[in-house]
Amino acid sequence: MHDSTPTPRGRESAHAPGGTEGEIVESHTLSNAKELGAFLRAHRERRSPRDVGLPDTGRRRTPGLRREEVAALSGVGLAWYTWLEQGRVIPSRKVLEAVARTLGLNAVSYRHVLALSGLLPPAPDGAGHDAVAAGVRALLDTWENSPAVLLDSRFDITAWNEAYAAVWSDPAGIPARRRNLMWCVAGSPAFRSTLLDWEPVARAVLAHFRGQTARLAATDPRTQEIYATLREDFPELAEWWECQGVGDLTARRVSVLLPRHGGLDLLFSAFRPVDDPEALVLVQAPAGPADRALVARLVRESRDRGAGVVCIGRDRSPGHPAPSAGPVAAKKERSSA
Repeated sequence: MHDSTPTPRGRESAHAPGGTEGEIVESHTLSNAKELGAFLRAHRERRSPRDVGLPDTGRRRTPGLRREEVAALSGVGLAWYTWLEQGRVIPSRKVLEAVARTLGLNAVSYRHVLALSGLLPPAPDGAGHDAVAAGVRALLDTWENSPAVLLDSRFDITAWNEAYAAVWSDPAGIPARRRNLMWCVAGSPAFRSTLLDWEPVARAVLAHFRGQTARLAATDPRTQEIYATLREDFPELAEWWECQGVGDLTARRVSVLLPRHGGLDLLFSAFRPVDDPEALVLVQAPAGPADRALVARLVRESRDRGAGVVCIGRDRSPGHPAPSAGPVAAKKERSSA
């Protein structure tokens, strides 16, 4: 085991000789260091001694593995690993690999810690997304009976088709600050009151959203605004916004129960445009002929209603008042059910 006790003296190597563990940093030099430390700590607390071949000695003061156990199994010094969880050191890829193995991180979680450590290419600034959205919008429009939506790197909704607006209500009616898929899934009546098994689906979206936005959260104003809005609008979901879980939004079948039209089954899948690999296209294909016919009917009914749009707002259950959407959106607001 590498035994080193770092001292806070500039960018001194934390491992002698060669610096394989990483470097000590001032707190402002790695904006995501504390986020990384919190992520590792959460996974350490979920890992049991049995998972790593250690005897279970019964009751422990803290859940999961102890720091000294993770340090020993990963081949790093206890003091250095403590500083890693405190966000005070920059880890090397070699050490991250060892810690990831000890903590049993899957591929998605390992990619997440690499991103937080600055070991992946920097996230693009999204400057070219508008041009991508213009091209993708034409593609979405060809899927007449499959709801589809384009998200940017922050999960902001930037393009959608008629079928999406007909099934989930029109994103045009959502104030720009809240026109974000995570916000819609968290609080839209179109999702919360009609989507069966809403919570598992919402948590899957959250896991992907968190992984997508984690390295932006410390420096990007729009990402910070989204998290602030989620906390402000949905305080009952506070545990969600502090959750450390990440994951990919994999293909799945979801069932929707529409008040006036009955059941609708959709097959969710996602892919990324080559021109903007941080963007995401979500397509919801009808599962069968009856589902396809129902989406087509919803599109026709939406056209018949004319130009009015639906403002997605908070679930107006007792104790959860809707947030202010502004005078224009409030005037347009009506239920899509």
